[in-house]
Amino acid sequence: MPRLSTSLRQKKKPSKTEDTPPKKRSKTLALPHQLPAGEGLAMLRGWFKTLGFHPFPFQEEAWAQFRAGNSGLIHVPTGAGKTYAAYLGPLSDLIENPAHGLRILIITPLRALSRDMEKALEAPIQALGLPFRVESRTGDTSSTQRTRQRKQLPQILITTPESLNLLLSYEDAPQRFSGLQAVIVDEWHDLMTSKRGIQMELALARLRRFSPTLRTWALSATMANLQDAAQRAIGVNKTAVVVAARLERPIVIDALIPRHMDGFPWAGHLRAMMLTQLLEVLDIEVSTLIFTNVRSHAERWYQDILEARPDWAGLMALHHGSLAKREREFVEEGLKEGFIKLVICTSSLDLGVDFAPVERVFQIGSPKGVARIIQRAGRAAHRPGAECRITCVPTQALELIEISAVRKAIQNHDIEARLSLKKPYDVLVQHLVTCALGGGFSAEALYQEVITAVSYQDLSRDEFEWILTLVRDGGKTLGAYPEYRKIELREGVYEVPDKRVAQLHRFNIGTIGSDASMNIAFLQGKSLGQVEESFVSRLKKGDVFTFAGRVVEFVTVREMTAYVRLASKKTTVVPRWSGGRLPISASLAAYFRKTLERNVNRLESTPDIQALKPILALQKERSVLPKAHELLAEFFKSRQGYHLFLYPFEGRMVHEGLAALLAYRFSKTQKLTFQMTVNDYGIEFLSSENFPFQALLNETLFSPHHVAEDLQHSLNMSELARRQFRDIARVAGLIYQNYPGTLKSSRQLNTSSSVLYDVFTQFEPDSLLLHQARQEVLENQFEQGRLIDTLTRLGASQLRWKDLKKPSPLCFPLMAERISSQPLRASNETAAERIWKMQQQWLK
Repeated sequence: MPRLSTSLRQKKKPSKTEDTPPKKRSKTLALPHQLPAGEGLAMLRGWFKTLGFHPFPFQEEAWAQFRAGNSGLIHVPTGAGKTYAAYLGPLSDLIENPAHGLRILIITPLRALSRDMEKALEAPIQALGLPFRVESRTGDTSSTQRTRQRKQLPQILITTPESLNLLLSYEDAPQRFSGLQAVIVDEWHDLMTSKRGIQMELALARLRRFSPTLRTWALSATMANLQDAAQRAIGVNKTAVVVAARLERPIVIDALIPRHMDGFPWAGHLRAMMLTQLLEVLDIEVSTLIFTNVRSHAERWYQDILEARPDWAGLMALHHGSLAKREREFVEEGLKEGFIKLVICTSSLDLGVDFAPVERVFQIGSPKGVARIIQRAGRAAHRPGAECRITCVPTQALELIEISAVRKAIQNHDIEARLSLKKPYDVLVQHLVTCALGGGFSAEALYQEVITAVSYQDLSRDEFEWILTLVRDGGKTLGAYPEYRKIELREGVYEVPDKRVAQLHRFNIGTIGSDASMNIAFLQGKSLGQVEESFVSRLKKGDVFTFAGRVVEFVTVREMTAYVRLASKKTTVVPRWSGGRLPISASLAAYFRKTLERNVNRLESTPDIQALKPILALQKERSVLPKAHELLAEFFKSRQGYHLFLYPFEGRMVHEGLAALLAYRFSKTQKLTFQMTVNDYGIEFLSSENFPFQALLNETLFSPHHVAEDLQHSLNMSELARRQFRDIARVAGLIYQNYPGTLKSSRQLNTSSSVLYDVFTQFEPDSLLLHQARQEVLENQFEQGRLIDTLTRLGASQLRWKDLKKPSPLCFPLMAERISSQPLRASNETAAERIWKMQQQWLK
C-alpha cells in the first residue's frame, strides 16, 4: 500500500466540486468539544486510509515523540513526507483540545514555499471538516489579511523568520504567542548556517518564554551533524530527539562526457561544446530543471538554449531570486501545471517547492558540494522511493574529477556538516530592540533567555551589558545622538518610547544582506526584477544586456529604478551579483584529492575519469599527479617572470587566504612583489625576480599559528573590515536601508557606515562590532577555520617539487585565470583568444 507524502498527488482527475475553492470561513469559528486522548490521531490515520496511504514508521515515531512532549529534528530524504511527520502530531493535539488563537507555527525560509505548504496543511482540515484556519504571513501577504491577523491570528500560521520577528515586535506579542504549542522549522539546514538561523534561535528562545510548554521540530534532508542541528532548534538544557530514516531513494549521478578533450583545460573552455551535447539530450516533452550555481550563468545558458532552439519559446523559462515575484510565480505554476517544460534556475528552486511533474535534472558545472547535489537531485521524481537522477554538464575538464568525487562521497554517505555562526553581536543588538517593542524586557530575564540559544550560550554578562548600553545609551561613542538611544527603562522594563524608532526598526527587521539593489522595469512600468546597484552604475544610455530572459537596452534611472526597453541587438553582457563563485566544499575537496590518488594508482575507471586520460597523461608526462598526502609544487620561468604553482585542492576561498598568508611569510625573508592567482585547485605566485621558493616550502611556512595576525599584516584588513562593517551596522540598526516609501542607495549606506566605522575605530577601538567585522572578514572571505586545518595538513604533507620546461595541465587554468582577470592593453584580442593562442603554443 502506498505511503503518504505532501508531494504525492491523486492520479484521478479532480471533479468540478473538488476544483472549487473552499468558501471563506467566518472570522470566528465555532469550536467542537474536547476529544479523548488519541482520538485526534485516530481521525488523521483514518484520513490517510481514505486516500489509500499508510504512514511511514518515521512519521509514526515523530507523532509519538511530539505527543510525549519532546522536541527535536526530523531528518529524511527529500519528498518522503517530513511535513506531515512534523505537522500531524500537533494537529492531532489541536483536534483533541480545540482553541482559538495561534497554536501551530510553521517557519519556512522562502516565501514561495508557503503557498505549497498552505495547501498541504489545509488538506486534512478540509477533508475532516475541522473549524481551523490555516494562513500565511509573509512579505507577499495582502494588507487586508495582515489587518485581520493583527486582530486574531489563525490557529495555524505559515511565515518566514523575518515576518515572525515582525510579529514579535508588537506590544501584545506575549499574549498572542502564549497559547502556542508547536513550532515547525522547515529547511533547517538552509537556515542554521546564516544569521537568519541565528535570529531564528533567538526568536525560538523568546517563544519558549511566552509559552513554556512549546515543542519545536526542525526539518532537514541533507545534513551530517544531526544532534547539533537538533539542539540548536530546541535550545540548551533540553534533550533533543532525532527522528531519522534512511529510506531507499537511489541517487544516480552521471555526466555528459565531452566528445573531444583538449590537452589544457581552463574555466569555461568546454561550454560551447557541452551546449551542443546538452541540446541533443534535452527532450522538451519531459519536465526538466537545469541548475546553475550563479544567477549570471542561468541568464547566459537560458539565452544560449533559446537562441539554438527558438521553437522552444513559451515552453522554457528562467528562474532565480532576483526576478520579480510575478515572474517567479508564473514559472512555478507553469512547472506544476505542465505548460512550462524546461526551466533554467539557481538555488531558488533548491528547496522544498513541490514540482512533482519534474523528471529530469541537470547541473551545469560542478555542484561544488555534496549536500547541494543531493538536494538538487531530489527535485527529480519528487516521490518517496523514486530514483533521483541528476546529469552534470562539465564546463571545465577538471570538473569531471569533482563529479566522480561527489559520486563517491554520496556512496559513502559523507555529507558536509552544517556549521552555525557563534554569537554575532549585530543580530543580538537588533533582537534587543525587537524585544523592547514586543512587550518590553528586564535585563536579567532577557540575558538568561538569550543564553538558552545554543549560538549565545557562551555570551558573557559583560558582552550583554555592552550591547544593552549601545541600544540604551548609544554606547560610549554615539550617546550624543538621540536616534541611537533606542530603548528606555520604565518601571524596571525596557521599552521603545519613540514611534519613529519603532517604525524604522520594523521596516528594517531581518539579517539578509547584499549590495543595494535597484529595480529593473520597462518604461511602461512592468517590473522585471532587481540587479545590484553597482552593475547599473556602470551602464550608459543605449547599453544592451540580458536580464530575466530578455535582451534589454538601458534608458535611464529614476528613484532607484533602472528603466529599459526591449532590444534587437545580440549581447553576451549579463548582470553580475555579489558572491558570484561558489568555492568547493571541504568534504568534496577531500574526495577530489582521493580521486586523484586513485587515478595515480589506476584504481579509478569511471567514464568521467576515462575521458580525462589525455589531460592526465600529459600531466604525468610534464610533471606528476600528486597523491592525497603530497603537496605538488611546480616551477618554471617564462617571459612574464618566475612562476610557482601550489596545489592544495582546497577551494577558491581557502586559496585566497592561503595565497595572501604565504606571500606575507615569503616577504619576511626577502622583499619582493608577487602577483597571485587562485582557483579551486591551486595558487600561482608570479614574481619578476627569481626567489628561493623551494627552500622556504617547509613546516615553518605552513605553521597554523598566528594566522589571524599574519593575515592582518598581509591584507588591507582595515578596508576589508570597513566593508564588512556596513552589513553589521545595517543588521544592528545603526544605519537603515529601508525608509517608508524610499530606499537608501549603496553609496549612501557606504558613506553612513564608513563614518560610523571611523568613529568606533577612533573612540572605541575595542567595540564588539569592530571585533565582529574583523572576524567575519577572516571567516566569510577566507574560511579561517578551514584555512588553519589546511595549513596543518600541508605542513605534514610530502613536498613534490617539479621544475617544468613547459606548463602542465594543472597550472594552465591558473595562467588563463590571470589573463582573464587582467584588463587588455593595446590589443584587439579577447581574453579567450589570447588563452587559445597560449594553449596552442604550449601544446607544441
